[in-house]
Amino acid sequence: MPKYVVRYGSMRHLGVFSCRARDRYARGQRVITRTGRGQESGEVLCEATEHVVSQMGKDPRTGQILRLESHDDAVELRRLDDQQENEFEVCENRIAELGLDMKLIKVERLYGGERVIVYYLSEDRVDFRELVKVLARDLQTRIEMRQIGVRDEAKLLADYGDCGKPVCCNTHLSEMPPVSMKMAKLQKATLDPTKISGRCGRLKCCLRYEYDTYQELQRELPKTGYEVLTRDGKARILSQEILTGELLVETEDSRRVVIQASEVLSVVGKASRGKKPSGDKPPRDKPARDNSSGGKESATPDGAESGDSAEAKEGGGKPKNRRRRRDRSKRGKPNENASEAGSKERPDPGATKNPPSGESEAGPPAGGEG
Repeated sequence: MPKYVVRYGSMRHLGVFSCRARDRYARGQRVITRTGRGQESGEVLCEATEHVVSQMGKDPRTGQILRLESHDDAVELRRLDDQQENEFEVCENRIAELGLDMKLIKVERLYGGERVIVYYLSEDRVDFRELVKVLARDLQTRIEMRQIGVRDEAKLLADYGDCGKPVCCNTHLSEMPPVSMKMAKLQKATLDPTKISGRCGRLKCCLRYEYDTYQELQRELPKTGYEVLTRDGKARILSQEILTGELLVETEDSRRVVIQASEVLSVVGKASRGKKPSGDKPPRDKPARDNSSGGKESATPDGAESGDSAEAKEGGGKPKNRRRRRDRSKRGKPNENASEAGSKERPDPGATKNPPSGESEAGPPAGGEG
């Protein structure tokens, strides 16, 4: 039984459709099919060979081709398209009446009239049970609510991209895996969000197309920041040109040149950050230090040392403060005959002699044993 790949529905689903053994179809022909949702109009893309089916994912959608689209079928499809505008307005009014937090994107009525599919955007989960009841009564058919994302919105409404061709999500993409900024940086695309974003406001899906190829080519090049050995000596890699296989390097004499990756003789290792390629440099002579005077020279002439400098030598090289010494000389001298077991804190002369209750004096009275 022959099988064909057919694109159908507003979301442009792809499926493997079977047909009668005697029927044959060509690329681009319009057909009437039966899917899991009902009777729909579709377009034949190609024959479903084993290789093609393997590229469509694990469990591709399936269906059956009933017949070629006739003139009467085409007239009925145009009538349904015109009717969708009125159905969209009815749904929008009902959503406003019920005060639901959702954005209506598209209303699709199947060719067989089995159901109407309502596509909407919403950040939160919406309780649309009452809306389904009202719409089923107004449109006299089964209602299916389908919540979609911003990429699906572009798939339904977008037409052409910046490249001048129809947007990929509306032509051949059946799945839309996430795209990261890392892919744009590796391909050295501009990081201006307005230039690398698609109609949906997200990063363009085409950034993923060549990402695997860039990764394979990058593995063949020495990494940025590594030190390599070339015919002209050692150099540090500053950047890579992945498609051309060129490297921007900085040599030992601070020159920046572009070389081919094939000119690299060997990879020395990862260069130190902020340093130039290591080379043989003569050691610097460190000035000798004169430690005879403790690293400091006296400012007084020989044989005429001042009082401060003489005290500095006796006290470990630091002169004492004269003012502080004078202040100390004005204070009372401590009792030389005080015992070592005396109080750590000297009692104030003006303080009372009687200790507080529960405490005893810390030492013997003045004038004890000498």
